[in-house]
Amino acid sequence: MRREEDQQLWDLLGKAPMPVVSPFFARNVLREVRRERSWREAALEWLQPRRATSAAAAFAVCLIIAFTMVDKVGMRDSHEDDVPDVVAQIDPSDYEVVADLDVLLAAQEDDSWDDTATL
Repeated sequence: MRREEDQQLWDLLGKAPMPVVSPFFARNVLREVRRERSWREAALEWLQPRRATSAAAAFAVCLIIAFTMVDKVGMRDSHEDDVPDVVAQIDPSDYEVVADLDVLLAAQEDDSWDDTATL
């Protein structure tokens, strides 16, 4: 914006008091920049005994919970899946039909190049 465009605004801005900047402003800014922690300092903070002990205890609790859950799931699956339902439902008279099933499947695979074969 040029001064000629809005003379009243520029006159009003000229009457406003100038902001007071501390003579130590640059020193204070640099002190705050130096005070910031690097990622190494933040990582080393986790290795302090107080935090490392808490983190190790939490990790141990998670491992214990995980192993107990796996144990319970493994026990439940082993008792439920002793005999599959499909095997339990086969009638003993059907064993004669199932015995020749492999031969029939092999014969069907051999006829796969024959155009006259139907499924």
